[in-house]
Parts: sequence; C-alpha cells; structure tokens
Amino acid sequence: MTTSYADAARARRAERGTIPCFDPATLEPLGDVPVVAPEEVPARVERARRAQVRWAETSFAVRRRVLGRVLDHVIDHADELCRFVVRDAGKTLPNAMLGEIWPVCEKLRWTIAHGEKHLRREPVGSGLFVHKRAFVDYVPRGVVGAITAWNYPLQHILGCTIPTLMAGNAVVVKVSEWCAWSAERFQRIFDEAFEAEGLPTDLVQLINGYGETGQALVEGGVDMVIFIGSVENGRRVLSASASRLIPVVLELGGKDAFIVCEDAHLEQAAHAAMAGAFIAAGQNCLAAERMFVHASVYDAFVDRLVELAGPLRQGAPLGGQEPVDVGAMTTPAQLAIVQRLVDDAVAKGARVLVGGKPGPSTGQFFAPTVLTDVTPEMAIMQEETFGPVAVVCKVESEDEAIRMANATQFGLGATVMTKSRRRAERIQRRIESGGVNINDFGFHYMAHDLPFGGVKASGFGRLNGRDGLRACTHPKAVLADRFPLNMPAVLYPVGKRDVDVARGTIRLLYGRGWRRKLQGVRDLLPF
Repeated sequence: MTTSYADAARARRAERGTIPCFDPATLEPLGDVPVVAPEEVPARVERARRAQVRWAETSFAVRRRVLGRVLDHVIDHADELCRFVVRDAGKTLPNAMLGEIWPVCEKLRWTIAHGEKHLRREPVGSGLFVHKRAFVDYVPRGVVGAITAWNYPLQHILGCTIPTLMAGNAVVVKVSEWCAWSAERFQRIFDEAFEAEGLPTDLVQLINGYGETGQALVEGGVDMVIFIGSVENGRRVLSASASRLIPVVLELGGKDAFIVCEDAHLEQAAHAAMAGAFIAAGQNCLAAERMFVHASVYDAFVDRLVELAGPLRQGAPLGGQEPVDVGAMTTPAQLAIVQRLVDDAVAKGARVLVGGKPGPSTGQFFAPTVLTDVTPEMAIMQEETFGPVAVVCKVESEDEAIRMANATQFGLGATVMTKSRRRAERIQRRIESGGVNINDFGFHYMAHDLPFGGVKASGFGRLNGRDGLRACTHPKAVLADRFPLNMPAVLYPVGKRDVDVARGTIRLLYGRGWRRKLQGVRDLLPF
C-alpha cells in the first residue's frame, strides 16, 4: 500500500508540478503543495538579498527583538506546531514537543542572551605595532541557502535560520519534499515577527521542491550553504558549491557508538539506550545505532533492554485514546532500508529479541527492534539504519569497544556509560566523533555553548554555539591607528644597506638566545 501510494505521488508531481503530501502514520492525503521551479529560485535569492541590505544595518537589539517574537510564537503555538510535525513526519507528540519545540526554544534563548557577545567587534592584540589597534569584525555573508532534512521538520528550519539571522543574513530554506505540507505554517512564524518590526518578510523564505530546486538554490547566487541530509547528497552539494567557491556547512549522517562499560549503572544505561534507539523512531542523526556492551554486563543489559522495549506501543499518534511510544517512518524508502538491514543481519546470524518486522499495517511503521549477536561483517554495522533498531554487540574490553566504535566512515556523536570519570575521559579522547556524552544520550546538542557537528563522513562545520554563529559570517581583520603619528614607512628607493638593517632587526627581535640577539645589535650598530 505504501509503495503504490509513493509511486502514484511521484507520477502526480511529474504531471502537475506539485508535492502530494500524506500522513506517514495513516497514509491519509494532506493535500498538494506547489513546487518552486528551479528557474524561480534565483529571483527568490535576489529578493532575499534586497531585504538583507537593510537587515545587515540593524542593531543587535533589533535582531534580539525579532528572535524574541519568534520564541513567543513557538511557545504560544507549541501544541499546534507539534500537530503539524506529527502529521507531516509521523513522530509522536512527546517526540515533537521535546525533540522540536524544546531544542528550538533553547537555541533561541541562548542566541538572544549570548549572540551579540560572539558577533560584535572583537579587539585583539596588534603585535609589534603598538601605535595601532587591531580588531575583528564579523561581517554577514549575505544570503544563506539552507537545505534541510525530513526527520525534524521544524527544528531543522529554525536551527538554520536562528544563527543566520542573528549574524545579519537573510536565508532561503529549501524544505524536504517529505515534510512540505507544514512549510506554509512554519513560514508564518517568521512573517509575523518581521511584520511586527516593520521589516521585509523576504528575509526568511521557505521554498518547496525536489532535488532540482535544491540544486538551483546552491547554484542560484547564495553566499553560503547549510546542508542537513545524507552523505550522498552532501557530496553533491559540496561539488556544486565548489564551482562557485562558497562556504558550506554539512551536517550529514551518523552511526553513533554507545559504549556500556562493566561499571556502568545498568538502569541508567538501559534508559539512555532506549532514547538513543527509539526517539523519532530512530530517525535521528545522533541515534545510538551501535551499542557496544562489556561481556560482564551484556546479558543483564540485554535483558533489561528487552524488558523495556517489548511493551512499546506503536500506531497513529493522533486521535487514539492511548499514548503512542514510537511513531511512523517518514518515508517509504527509509522503511525499506531498515527492513533490508535487519534481514541481512538475521541472515548472517543476528538474533531478533523484539520486533524485527513492520508495525501496524495502516501506515509506514517498523516495530521497535532489539537485535543481538551482531558482528562487524553485517551491513547494519556500517550503513546508517535511521530506524527504531537497537543493535547490541558484546565486547571483551575497553580497547575492543573503542576500536569497533571507530570502525566506521561516520563520526557525529557517541555515548559512554561508566561510573569512572577517569575511564570516561580516557575513552572519549580516543573516540573519533564531533561530540561525546558521558552517562546520557544526546544532551550535548542542547548545551548551546558547545559546537555541534561531525568528523569524517558526518560532515564539517558547526551549527551551534559561538562556532555556529561565526560560521554565518566572514571575519574581517582591521588594523587602525591608535595614535595619529603620521610617520611614513619608507621602503623606496631601496638603500644599499637596507638588507643589513632588516637582518639585524630580525635577529634582535626573533633570535633565540642572547648570542643571536647580540649579533642583531652588532648588525645595527653602524646605523
């Protein structure tokens, strides 16, 4: 049923230039959304550029007021926004509230409180030029193009726009075609904030379309690109941006390790693992996709994980009498990927203790799954699963856990469960990732003084914190007069002994040890 609906949807968009949207949990059609054709994109970018000229001249106080209005809107309409997320992406209401509304509100709070500190003119030392003053200006890039993923429809849009706006840019966001239905509602968040301050709404534009619209955005005159999505598409974005020599922030896939040491608090570890595997039905770039558990606590950990995962409820998140624990898969293609990876693992000797098959037949569900006896040769150990599957591996030592954690092309996040601070520090230093959580899952994303991003195939550049703000600017170095001495630096015409003077000065200033400095003095004595 799901496949035929997707095929029909693609046929309709080819005929009508629209995106047919549907609820992944019920397959109920939500309506057709117009596509912004590739040839229209440069005009959208130009509108943003005209609006940005005025926005770049605003004070930080004005930018804080705008972001404050955005925050107020999100809080005042949180339940409504969550329902849009649930219907468009298939996730549960608690996942929408905690995984979309909460991170957005915290990012807004942090940016309003600390953004100016990291973006205002920064005085620095002027080195030898004591008669000069030096500083760095963080200059807006202009128009930022963002291409967002479908797994967090609201959070990804706000996550890209908050730092770009605070830094003085305009932004054009190409929304994923799999969550296009909610874009019009989310656009209102920005429009109302700008209108209340008498500013142009073209500063933030959410556009819908397919891959060609995203490509047109990268090639359509933007000054920077933020991309959140798959490794394959990230390479395409990087290639297209390279031809224009514009900077790119790539937040790509993950295959995060979750290490449980023999001294871990098992109840804490089991609940952190549940969050890591099943939040947003596992459709989370930070998902704990590989759990490496020490042999001495392996059986106890697996037993507790099965006890917690077995009763999880799955179904349509809206309209039922009982709460739902795990929602639907947003795309039919992702449902097929999860099934393929689980089937491959089982064929090669893995055991399914919970789930392992599609969930309720009314929608795009995969049952919460616990998979054990997983070994490195299984595809599920290397490919991003992006589904509700807890993959548990037994390890004999700390070294084995670290070696297996690093044996992947990805490097986004990781979790280490241990009661020993010394062991936690030792392990986290050796893990190849952009971030590590000790005794919790994923919370480093919420600490906005920390940068967020990955290494290896998980991408580069940072989205949160000071680094995320400054990524939306280019640093301009300025050296200006401290005192109006008006003393010319005379270089021409070249004198016969200019090289001797230069050599002596360099020896005096930079020579290591008194002998070199003395030689510099001797070189300069004749002058």
